[in-house]
Amino acid sequence: MKSFFKNVLANIVAIFLIFATVFFFFIFIMMLGSMSDNKPTVKKNSVLTLDFKTQIIDSETEDEENVFDFKNKKKNIMLYKIVEAIKEAKTDDNIKGISIETDFIQAGITQLDDIRTALEDFKKSGKFVYAYGNTVSQPAYYLGSVADQYFLNPSGGIELKGLSTEVVFLKDFTKKYGIGMEVIRHGKFKAAVEPFLRNDISPENKEQLSTLLNDIWDNTSMNIAKSRKISNESFKTAVDSLYGFIPELSLKNKLVDRLLQKSEYDNIIKKKIGVNSDDDLNSISFNKYINSKEKNNSGDEIAILYASGTINNGEGNNNIYAVDYVKQIQELQKDKNVKAVVLRINSPGGSANASDEILFELQQLKKSKPLIVSFGDYAASGGYYIAMAADKIYSEPNTLTGSIGVFGTIPNAKVLANKNGIRADAVNTNANSNMISVLNGMTPYGINIMTKSVEGTYKRFVHFVTENRKKSFDQIDAIGGGRVWSGKRAKEIGLVDELGNLQDAITFAANKSGTKKYSVEAYPKKKDKFEELMEIFSPDDVEAKWMKSRIGEDNYKIYKSLLSEENKSQILMESPYKVTLQ
Repeated sequence: MKSFFKNVLANIVAIFLIFATVFFFFIFIMMLGSMSDNKPTVKKNSVLTLDFKTQIIDSETEDEENVFDFKNKKKNIMLYKIVEAIKEAKTDDNIKGISIETDFIQAGITQLDDIRTALEDFKKSGKFVYAYGNTVSQPAYYLGSVADQYFLNPSGGIELKGLSTEVVFLKDFTKKYGIGMEVIRHGKFKAAVEPFLRNDISPENKEQLSTLLNDIWDNTSMNIAKSRKISNESFKTAVDSLYGFIPELSLKNKLVDRLLQKSEYDNIIKKKIGVNSDDDLNSISFNKYINSKEKNNSGDEIAILYASGTINNGEGNNNIYAVDYVKQIQELQKDKNVKAVVLRINSPGGSANASDEILFELQQLKKSKPLIVSFGDYAASGGYYIAMAADKIYSEPNTLTGSIGVFGTIPNAKVLANKNGIRADAVNTNANSNMISVLNGMTPYGINIMTKSVEGTYKRFVHFVTENRKKSFDQIDAIGGGRVWSGKRAKEIGLVDELGNLQDAITFAANKSGTKKYSVEAYPKKKDKFEELMEIFSPDDVEAKWMKSRIGEDNYKIYKSLLSEENKSQILMESPYKVTLQ
């Protein structure tokens, strides 16, 4: 009996210690949060600096920072805030210029376009924009090339090589290992399923990829050449010849202005702003600069509703989950302070059913207040579908747009099982109770019904596009079929209304709503530290993090969209592409 009470007491003490530890950890997290709320001050003769620690994201929901990861020095900044900071710095007497010091910036191509545009406007103030690099990635150079002068380390280099893509084919692999893949699609350009059907790229897919990449690269290379004041022909020669990899050739071909060490670069800036070389350079990061600014407390509000990531049914973390997203739309519709909504889409699509739910709620919201759409890096398939509630659609020139098409994939292991002496017999109550079987594949009638479902979903997709774009079914079908377009071509063929960025969409939304003085708020809101901590222990979240660590982020997305149990019998509106500068 004595040992029994001893064990009970030990358990009580252990439980108390656990709760005490968790309690003090929460206190610690809240203290960190309150410390981060202290507004930094901007000193005179300061330089606003974009450094290697900065990761640019479109919305707060993309921020997957782990509350336990104290070693992570990356600072995530929303695109809208960084553009606003540049605009603020243009008239801030304490900011004398901007220094771009990032070798491997993490940002999408349209995000880089928006920042370059903001920096071009900043330079009109007469203030300088300089850039410095060591071993510079192509995206970092694209951003830095907008500077008045670009400085490169004498032993550095620029990874300037153009755009390329590789399509991996799995048909022989699945055949070799006995994995069956029943594929149902509408549209000859719906290339998400092509790896399971062929061993080489189809002419249609090659055509769309070539057109897309060349559209994006033509726009990107033209911007660089213009900023560097060299001809398009000279720049093409420099890229084709990989001159950027050799510092001396970078200088000779006007890709950079000078070769020097970082301390020499700092001294050039000090001299530029009238600071002694022995004094410290007042460098302030974008994060600190943004935190130093007062928030506009106007009652009227323009809401930016971010749709970032794949579109899914149900509830979940990050990405777009229909249940959570519909609730958010309904809240914005009821909020009287919200005078207009800008739907910022950065999504390849996903579940057709979830996309349809979201589209319906956006249509209801549009009845009570203006709904303007802004496309980011990509607005394809389901991402384009949900835009069909818009009063007006803005796209960036480099946005991956359209992909009006539908598909379904149903995997099975029938051959693999039979090779290893495994077979299965089914006992059914109805003719097609076992229409989808991992060991026996799909029934012929099941394939027939799924095909009809895919075709019906495609017709519904095109119907909403015809209503929004004021075109006939045949006109949309001719540019649909799963094909992806650049934003520039999407404007030419009528899939979007205007070429413009997020700020253009916000300005139009404010004008349409008749609102002159307003604040801009982002939705959905980022979860607080307590919610993040609770989600860490979610089994689904733990599984997802483990899978990503084992097979990588991109492969995990393929697994989720094509092979997971969750999507086994879903009809999908999803594009397989995301174009990034690398």
